Amino acid sequence: MRRFLPSLSALQAFDSAARHRSFTRAADDLGLTQSGISRQIGNLETSLGNKLFERIGSRLVLTDVGRSYAAEVHQALDKLEEISLDAIRGRKASAGILLGSRTSFAARWLIPRLQSFVAACPDIPLELVDLGNGGPFDDGRVDIAVLRGLGEWPNARIAELFREQLVVVASPALIEDIGPVTRLDFQRLPTLQNASRHNLWLTWLRAAGHAHSGAIRGLRFPSSDMVIRAAVEGLGLAVVPVNFVAAELVQRQLVPIFGGPVPSGESYWALIPEGKAGKPNLFDVRAWLIRTAKAEEAS
Repeated sequence: MRRFLPSLSALQAFDSAARHRSFTRAADDLGLTQSGISRQIGNLETSLGNKLFERIGSRLVLTDVGRSYAAEVHQALDKLEEISLDAIRGRKASAGILLGSRTSFAARWLIPRLQSFVAACPDIPLELVDLGNGGPFDDGRVDIAVLRGLGEWPNARIAELFREQLVVVASPALIEDIGPVTRLDFQRLPTLQNASRHNLWLTWLRAAGHAHSGAIRGLRFPSSDMVIRAAVEGLGLAVVPVNFVAAELVQRQLVPIFGGPVPSGESYWALIPEGKAGKPNLFDVRAWLIRTAKAEEAS
């Protein structure tokens, strides 16, 4: 028996117009003309025997039937997209592990070590998710997260990866230009600021017990990753987590000044939301994170 199904193109036109409340924006969204969107939705309304939209002045408004239908159509299209992508991948998207972290941690620590994850866990699909600089980690976006803090997250299973150690670094070229540095004079020395961690210099000064003079100032960047890149370019002295600059220190793109690393008082943690704890392969991913961090700490 033939199914009663509207055309997929008509459903896509309706879904886009319902989301944007505009035939013009729906046309831009789908690469069609406004008249093409209008014709698709007209055919859909004729097929259903119901009006889906009405105009009130210049506004396009969903009818009661249209509002209910839009919610169901959107879910159906999402599901159709999901199963189609599953067919392309050869697996369900839900089988993958979504690992969330801040951008700088992913760029500076996680990605350079992922080759060992692929070797250790070749059958576990992993997807990285950017958690930005705020918001909850347990809102359903990720299966496991890596965050910096004091280990105080409710409703999560947590494991410490490594304690954060801060170090002041600069490019060899900059050190050659400014000469030997024995005192931290913010008035004379070019320093770099991390806007996402505005108290980083103060944290290092307290932990290192280092004397300084002048008001803390200098070029500001939105992330640790950009601060490190600026330091490599010789734009100034930077205080950074030492784990983030391992490669630059080995390659002598950056050199430590004012002594070795000092603890910031915080650590990096692997967090599994309680609601995700039963997902297969999740604790294998956490075990790899712990094993990798502890091996580096030991060395």
